[in-house]
This record gives sequence, structure tokens and C-alpha cells, in this order.
Amino acid sequence: MILLGVTRASIARAILATCVLVAAAPQAAAARAFPLPGPTAASPLDALETPGDTMRLSDEHKVSRWAHSNENYPIREGPLRTAPTITRLRFYTEDKRPEVYLVLDAAVDAAGDIWLHIRIPMRPNGRTGWVPIEMLGTLHVVRTKLVIDQTKLRATLYKNGRVIWVAPVGVGKASTPTPRGRYYVRELLKGDGGLYGSWAFGTSAYASISDWPNGGVVGVHGTDQPKLVPGRPSHGCVRVRNAKINVLRKLMPIGTPINIVR
Repeated sequence: MILLGVTRASIARAILATCVLVAAAPQAAAARAFPLPGPTAASPLDALETPGDTMRLSDEHKVSRWAHSNENYPIREGPLRTAPTITRLRFYTEDKRPEVYLVLDAAVDAAGDIWLHIRIPMRPNGRTGWVPIEMLGTLHVVRTKLVIDQTKLRATLYKNGRVIWVAPVGVGKASTPTPRGRYYVRELLKGDGGLYGSWAFGTSAYASISDWPNGGVVGVHGTDQPKLVPGRPSHGCVRVRNAKINVLRKLMPIGTPINIVR
């Protein structure tokens, strides 16, 4: 996992550059869209200067970025302080681990402030929103992606676009399906040795009913009933045989994007 340093000094330089540009040239140059920075980029957000500039930060395949929250701040529908509020950033998951936000994009508003576009772990699934850059901490980089195919009953982990782990899975039954969509890993917990097997990953997905305590989180976890895998035995969680989850916990870091397909 690589840390991407985002300092107050770098933010100040970006804002100062914008102010100078606006003062010197009322007819500012057209806003720019920057390509996705590589995983080793030192501080790509320094390049954002002009109002309207945008930068993709995660492709949710080979390069993705995530951060913890700094404040219990409103998450807004757009990169604007007057935009409607969706919910608020929080510090902890339902299991009292530091909350994680997958960061999709960055944009500069009319005042020269940088905003980050994030995936939100909440109901209904699939919500995204915007927060000022200073409301999130250091951006971390992951190069992995987990795909859960409910038709093939198979999970595949990729790193840098290459397959590094494959396993059969158990998913939700027809009456309590595993929700399809794009999510990410929020936490890793030691399993109970029974229902959750040896290890359990908490995700940003929520099921209509879930065995996961404290809020119906969709987990990717081990099982003490390996004969049910592959299959459709669950209330929404994804079950993996313990031998396979023991390997996965060493390969799949926090912040890994998850794509659940049918």
C-alpha cells in the first residue's frame, strides 16, 4: 500500500496559484481535465489550479485511492458548499473501525477550493457525494480489485489487472440476494471460527437482510460449513472457504474496490 501525501502546504499552493491567475487574467484559460495519475505520483493534486479543473483519482481496476475522514462534515450532492447534504462523514464503521471512503475524482470549484468525489457506505447502495479536500486525510493507493460473479459463483482478485486469487463462493439466496454494484473493502476483522469463519472483510454494500451485526453490512467472510460453497445459502453476505479466506486476507488490502455482478 502506498501513501499519497496531500499536505496543507500543497493545498495552499494550489489555491494561491488560482487566486493569482484570476487576479491577473479575468478571462481565465479553459479548465483542464487531468488523466488518472499513476500509483507512485507524489502529489498529483498540486496540478489542480484553475476553477473547473478535474482529475480522476480511481479507475477501480488498477489504481484506486481511499482516505479516512478528518471531520464529521456534510457530504454534498455536488462540489459546492451550498449543494444539498446527503449525509455526513463519520469516523467509525459499525464495528468501530476507522471509516474508509473510496475517492473517485477531484475538482476545483469557482472559489479555487478542491473537492473530492467519494463513494458513501450507506443505504441505499451506490450513493456518491463531494467533500472539501481538507475533510479527508492522507490518500492511500491500492492496485487490487475484487470481482464477485454471482452467476458463476466465483470471486476473482486482480492486482495491476492480473488475476492473483480465485475461489468459489456462496452468495445470497433469491429471497435475500447479494446486491450487485460497485463497492469497496472498509475493514478486516478476525472471524469467530463459526458463521464468519477465520476472517471477515466488511464492505460498503448493505443487504436487505444480513447476518452481519450492527447494520446489515455485506461481508466477504469465511465459513465453518464449506459444503455450502459454492451455492446460494446466505442472507446477502459472500461466503468463502476458510482456506481461501486465509489467503485472501494477505492479498486484499483495505480500500480494494469490489464489483458484484450477476
